[in-house]
Amino acid sequence: MIESLRSTVAGVLSPHGPAVQASHSYTPGDFSVHFFMQLAVILLACRIVGWAGKKLFNQPQVVGEMIAGVVLGPSLLGLLFPDAQLALFPRETRNVLYAGAQLGVGLYMFMVGLTLRLDHVRSKAKSASMVSGAGIVVPFVMAALITPWLLDVPGLFLPGVSQANATLFMGACIALTAFPMLARIINERGLANSSLGTLSLTAGAFDDAASWCVLAIVLATFGGGPGVALLAIGGAVLYVGFMLLWGRRLLAPLGAAVEAKGEMSMTVLAVTLILFCLSAFLMDAIGIHAIFGGFVMGACMPRGLFVEELQRKVEPLAVVLLLPMFFTYSGLNTRMDMVNSLPLLLVALAVLAVSVLAKFGACWAAARLSGEDNRTALGIGALMNSRGLMELIIINIGLQKGIIGPALFSMLVLMAIVTTMMAGPLFELVYGRRARSEGELDALPDGLVLDAA
Repeated sequence: MIESLRSTVAGVLSPHGPAVQASHSYTPGDFSVHFFMQLAVILLACRIVGWAGKKLFNQPQVVGEMIAGVVLGPSLLGLLFPDAQLALFPRETRNVLYAGAQLGVGLYMFMVGLTLRLDHVRSKAKSASMVSGAGIVVPFVMAALITPWLLDVPGLFLPGVSQANATLFMGACIALTAFPMLARIINERGLANSSLGTLSLTAGAFDDAASWCVLAIVLATFGGGPGVALLAIGGAVLYVGFMLLWGRRLLAPLGAAVEAKGEMSMTVLAVTLILFCLSAFLMDAIGIHAIFGGFVMGACMPRGLFVEELQRKVEPLAVVLLLPMFFTYSGLNTRMDMVNSLPLLLVALAVLAVSVLAKFGACWAAARLSGEDNRTALGIGALMNSRGLMELIIINIGLQKGIIGPALFSMLVLMAIVTTMMAGPLFELVYGRRARSEGELDALPDGLVLDAA
């Protein structure tokens, strides 16, 4: 066993890492060695890039973590030091990292669900439904307009993909909101308990759920059968309906136990985490995504001391240790060197412009029509325009299932990164600075400062 571990460490440190790995048979001990080394590098990169993003570009920590994931992948580290990158993240070990990534993002969305204010949801139901509807309908209309042009560009979509499926896939990509990213930005900007934050989270959740359902329909035509779409959509509707009608009453004894004791016992914590895991499993098993299961369970959990104790015990570990694995795993599948000609660059810029117009413009207009003031509507549009790593998840599925080619994949990665980096500064420009100057929002936490401009 010791010799096996030594050979694995030698493979990681060797400048000819991939050659060593090719002849190395992985054991459970080898996976452990790689996992701890990977996790240390991931945490270090996320802290450094996140700090730099805050100081130099006024970006929240979450954006730095997303960029750090791309930096650790083939786009930068793999481009400059390919042997070292493959030795640090060999393909044989990525399933372990994937499991940690899903746990991290699912648990974080569970914590986000705990902050959901249902009273705000009810009071903003009209605005949320209009913003969500516009954020779904307009992107699909724009996708229908540009998809015939994209189909004429060789290599963007793979042979055999119909115009209808291509349109649905592009519509889902444009309509998507980076739900984990949106939640993190809302928390870091002091909006977690505000009506604007709740409205944006609610509309973003609906938009993402609709996008995943459309993706399930597209995948059903690629060998999965109509049962895939029916299971995903029908199962999600039934589960959410059950949790909203009876979930809070069934979970109330957990809150009562914490209130009675004055703190959360290890038993209550264990039961809570079991319920989270089962909810995430159910959503993942039916074809939606684990994060929605985590969010729905969190939204139905008891409030009060229960939430305070759970945040104190779980949130730091989820945010600092587990969530960065999600960003890195997605970054390992990202290639930024695929848009390598002027015509493809122009196509990429067109996709970016259409995506911003369809999401930011539609959500702003819908919020205004529903009665929100212009400043609030602009803030909602800025937040909803972020795509983030949720976009990378859906386009990775499209690439793996043979819907899109590497060039379109890279264009959509570029769109995801740009719209995510836009979100924070644009929000501060149109809403945050004035709101803080007027005392509507607290100062930014963790030393996050605003540009002088």
